[in-house]
Amino acid sequence: MSYYMYVAVQDDNKISVFTIDPETGGLTLQTDVPVSGGPFTMAISPDRRFLYVGCREVTQLVSFEIDQANGGLTQNGSVALEAWPVYVATDRAGKFVLSAYYQGARVGVHPIGADGSVGGAPVEWLETATGAHAMQTDPTNAYAFVPHIAGNGPNSIWQFRFDENTGNITPNSPATVAPEEFLGPRHFCFHPALDVLYFSNEQGCSVSAYNLDTASGTLALFQTLTTLPPEGFSERNTCSQIQVSASGRFLYAPNRGHNSIACFTVDTATGELSSNGIVPSEPIPNALCLDLQDKFLYSAGQDSGQMAIFGVNEDSGELTRIATHPLGNRPGWISITELSG
Repeated sequence: MSYYMYVAVQDDNKISVFTIDPETGGLTLQTDVPVSGGPFTMAISPDRRFLYVGCREVTQLVSFEIDQANGGLTQNGSVALEAWPVYVATDRAGKFVLSAYYQGARVGVHPIGADGSVGGAPVEWLETATGAHAMQTDPTNAYAFVPHIAGNGPNSIWQFRFDENTGNITPNSPATVAPEEFLGPRHFCFHPALDVLYFSNEQGCSVSAYNLDTASGTLALFQTLTTLPPEGFSERNTCSQIQVSASGRFLYAPNRGHNSIACFTVDTATGELSSNGIVPSEPIPNALCLDLQDKFLYSAGQDSGQMAIFGVNEDSGELTRIATHPLGNRPGWISITELSG
């Protein structure tokens, strides 16, 4: 098996394909794939055969077939959009592409063809509110969640029921859950073994943990921790992506402004978080991704165009910077997969 990384480089209109050295975490460029329109957000299908890309300048979704032997990409579809997608994901079965639209104030669900391509009209194109920033289904594929940031959005999470056969979504009851504090939920991830979700809060500069009621598909907030140092940080800062390790023991969230990565340990019985240090990153660390072995963490600096590579201590989860790799102009997303070739 081989490990491959895909990096969307928005202002260079390309997706860079790298192999990852499983021992050192080092990157080797295999190819740059041209993608017009400013590729920004990406998702890999559950079967690892297809890559879906949302573009920011030319508003479209683009699909690619992944060459299982060398990780190469061949475009096999596209569909024009009415707004630019800030986030894309597939449902758990890989039958639909889910997308969120910050300025478009809505979410979309597009069907995936038998050949893995996109190209058809959406089965859902639903207005929510300004600031919609992500959309994923839960592990059962029965529910979907859409966080909306604060200030330019309503500071709440939309809760939906998801029909995995048709792709249709319907509001759950209650339709939204909102924190009392001015947090601005942006991105989220699921704990691999617990019924817990973690949200990065863009305006609150924090991470929040929610319990998921699997019978009703609703969320309940139980913890919020800052991503900034205890002595405070007076300059502008916002949080971006978030990821929990495959082991479920560690969680990471970057700070854009403080230019760092906040580290947390996770209680594997309850999902409760504890602060575990903050490490410097490249300027404006918009993209973040752990490798599939929990050995390395990759963080792309939007302003520097550089990839910071960190080693992950398997016992403590602490990060140690081990290398820097050039990427290009305004890298926005990192996706990693394992291929049999």
